Amino acid sequence: MFLLLAKTHLNPPVPHSKEQQEAIEHIDEVQNEIDRLNEQASEEILKVEQKYNKLRQPFFQKRSELIAKIPNFWVTTFVNHPQVSALLGEEDEEALHYLSRVEVTEFEDIKSGYRIDFYFDENPYFENKVLSKEFHLNESGDPSSKSTEIKWKSGKDLTKRSSQTQNKAGRKRQHEEPESFFTWFTDHADAGADELGEVIKDDIWPNPLQYYLVPDMDDEEGEGEDDEEDEEGLEDIDEEGDEDGEEDEEDDGEDGEVK
Repeated sequence: MFLLLAKTHLNPPVPHSKEQQEAIEHIDEVQNEIDRLNEQASEEILKVEQKYNKLRQPFFQKRSELIAKIPNFWVTTFVNHPQVSALLGEEDEEALHYLSRVEVTEFEDIKSGYRIDFYFDENPYFENKVLSKEFHLNESGDPSSKSTEIKWKSGKDLTKRSSQTQNKAGRKRQHEEPESFFTWFTDHADAGADELGEVIKDDIWPNPLQYYLVPDMDDEEGEGEDDEEDEEGLEDIDEEGDEDGEEDEEDDGEDGEVK
């Protein structure tokens, strides 16, 4: 069997006139100026981000104090988030009921990384009071991560449990890995593309209240089914009423004929 490979014919560069060559050189000079301004803009934007990051800290602290007054705030927030909930098994949710506080800290040089801290009350799963995962640039400038070693209590290591196929709501999990939400703390394979870390930092942390307040879709579906059943019941009653009316009319007609 012979494979015919299509050859790509590259047109040789067209020689430029003196005027065109000068234009190209000027374009290159202008482009260098644009690149210089882009670098300057990046530096200015970083300074602004650092400034407002500091200004936000007191409000983050105040928000954490208020959240502490609401039981199960964080586990509810995570369960209501579509991407995070896909990683939660039933026992993960049980463990996260002991999660009392979440903090995201961006480093002074925001581009260099951030840390996520999870504060837990005394619980039957592990000894740690705080679990952290940190994302940063290593010495070579590549993304890297490190995290707290979880001190599991005897027989409670959720990362060693068999993969669960359904969560509490009975919905199939969208991902086979990780087997447990807590395996995220030991996964450092691709720190530059850590989706869960990015979701918590960029989506949940800026405004967790929006996910805490998401209505329970199962309840809404249940209410919708009840409404449909009620409507069907009313339709059945109406149909029965119509049939009874038709039968009465037929009876009246027959009686009239007999007379």
